[in-house]
Amino acid sequence: MFEGRFPELLIIFVVALIVLGPHKLPQVAALVGRWLGNARAMARQFRDQLEEESQNLQRAATDKAAAAPMTPPTPQPPVSSDSATTDSPPHERGA
Repeated sequence: MFEGRFPELLIIFVVALIVLGPHKLPQVAALVGRWLGNARAMARQFRDQLEEESQNLQRAATDKAAAAPMTPPTPQPPVSSDSATTDSPPHERGA
């Protein structure tokens, strides 16, 4: 789409000059520059807040993992070999 090549920027500048006129174009350019600056500042602030929250969540997860006591796994009851063979159908090879 728009890649910001010089001919495209030149066409945009000429159209803006025709539409706005030579007296209003610097004022509009300054206004657009302020809007872009504010938008960048808000995006930077938003990104910083997201990174801070991500670090807080990671820190909380590592603190929680470090604070949890290590408990051995509970032993499972042994499985009887008789019940396993009676419930499953016999397997035949070949046929």
